[in-house]
Amino acid sequence: MVAGVAVLAVGVVAPWAVGYVTEQQWQSVTTEVNAAQPLFHLETRDYNRGYLGAEFTGTLSVQNPDTGEEHEFEYQARVSHGVTGSLLDFSPPDELGSKVEEIFPDEPPRLTLETRLWGTAIVELTVPAVSVINEETGESFDLSESYGRAEISDNGSSADVFMLWPGAVIRAPDLRISIEDFRLEQTMAHLTGDVWLGEGDMSLSGFELAARDEPRLRLDDFALQSETYTDDDGKSINSETLVTLETMAVDDESFGPHRMEFVFSGLDVQSWGDLTSALTDMQTAAVSASGGDSRAVMQQQMASMNRINQAMLGLAGEGFSFGFPELTFATPYGPIEGEIMVQHPSLSDDEKDQMMMVMQRLTGNLDVSMPLALVEQYPDLGMQVAPLIKEGMVEQEGDRLRVEGTLEDLALDINGNLIPLPPLF
Repeated sequence: MVAGVAVLAVGVVAPWAVGYVTEQQWQSVTTEVNAAQPLFHLETRDYNRGYLGAEFTGTLSVQNPDTGEEHEFEYQARVSHGVTGSLLDFSPPDELGSKVEEIFPDEPPRLTLETRLWGTAIVELTVPAVSVINEETGESFDLSESYGRAEISDNGSSADVFMLWPGAVIRAPDLRISIEDFRLEQTMAHLTGDVWLGEGDMSLSGFELAARDEPRLRLDDFALQSETYTDDDGKSINSETLVTLETMAVDDESFGPHRMEFVFSGLDVQSWGDLTSALTDMQTAAVSASGGDSRAVMQQQMASMNRINQAMLGLAGEGFSFGFPELTFATPYGPIEGEIMVQHPSLSDDEKDQMMMVMQRLTGNLDVSMPLALVEQYPDLGMQVAPLIKEGMVEQEGDRLRVEGTLEDLALDINGNLIPLPPLF
């Protein structure tokens, strides 16, 4: 009987406690979102918390980074309190209901946030299939049902994201755009500061663009795979990104496959975090510059540039490499192939103290070739390549043209032609 009374008491008290924690969690989320970036601003109003649920309204402000212009979107939310968590159901305000019904007559989109007391949150967005036709203009829009889900755990330190968009078709009298089977999967884990690790996969089965008086363009089987990970000691991070495209078609002519690989390795975690933080602060200053004190903004920008320079020196001192170890782009006349890599050696403590710039110790290699028939087929391209061939920057090897170069001592040597480089950083 005592155990039963205790369970009953917990069941009675739990929704009230969960509601209180949910309100605090939501206020914390809005504060962190507003502090983390300058482009979005969340505002919560009239949070009315009851025993089994709550209601509140708010505004999402989105700022154009180029013009500083803001666009505001109102929202409202209903909250249901459970024993271990809450469910927040977001929707547009009632006055916008008729406009939403015009686009989604059968079922409106649904955005929910499910929270747990132990710091896990699940965000789900479901957009139903829709077909809209404007009889006056002849424009139409068809969207298949799409779904997105993000599970955030460890109090925001880990996230798993999934998005599925089977497709859409946009039609106008002079234009048709179609997207087929978009899919995104991403896992993220916070390392330190602004540094995150994880892996992701993005794919698109097809994309087609057809415009009047323009060649029809179609892409099939696009894929992007990326992984960012840390070394065993946790002091440096590496990343590998692979982009592939099975075929590209222009009118009735198709060619492929295409492949591009980008890597970086050995980036010092602390310096990389300092660099990303400084870049974020510089972006924030640029967005907030409109109507502000120009002198203060300039001082903030200069301070961010100094931090960026120091972070770059820190990255260089520990050594790194980055570039494209593989580039392959198919053409009707043969592939364009190449490799571009840049490195900086690891320095001793004495060498770090004496280092004034990053470029002084940079080394690299460049090796790119293309079919000669491609240049002969396109006169505009041939006019650009011909002077380079005459100067020896591009050499002909059989039925291919080749550019080969090395970077060292602030100079780029291309096929024996030495080009001094300015000390940019």
